[in-house]
Amino acid sequence: MDKLRIDKWLWAARFFKTRRLAVDALDHGRVRVNGQPAKPSREVKPGDEVSLVQPGGVLRSVKVLGASNQRGPAPVAQQLYTETPESVAAREEAARQRHLAPEPALGHAEGRPTRRDRRQIERLQDDDGARDAWGDRWSAEWR
Repeated sequence: MDKLRIDKWLWAARFFKTRRLAVDALDHGRVRVNGQPAKPSREVKPGDEVSLVQPGGVLRSVKVLGASNQRGPAPVAQQLYTETPESVAAREEAARQRHLAPEPALGHAEGRPTRRDRRQIERLQDDDGARDAWGDRWSAEWR
């Protein structure tokens, strides 16, 4: 097999879990073949350079080595392409940056307090007099 549709190749090379996800990436302009935006029907052949943005914002640049209709095991899929050294270095740097500065919303300490945390906060506020009791602030009487 000499040529293959880019959406099938991306799926067979295991860059995307389904062909539908590959087609969505192609439709949104996240995949380029030889520097040109690609449509799902674009055929790729050995020697083409494909650059793509995977889910999670991972930018990869690979050179096509072969084509396969079938989605096989990962070691077989990795034989369909070779990643450029610049792409490998950029991906490792991005991973290092993510490791050093994790997303703040992912930590359990950040975000919405637990019930226990909320009760502790309320106790501290009541002790400081910063917050009045509910009955002191509101009244059913019409003044």
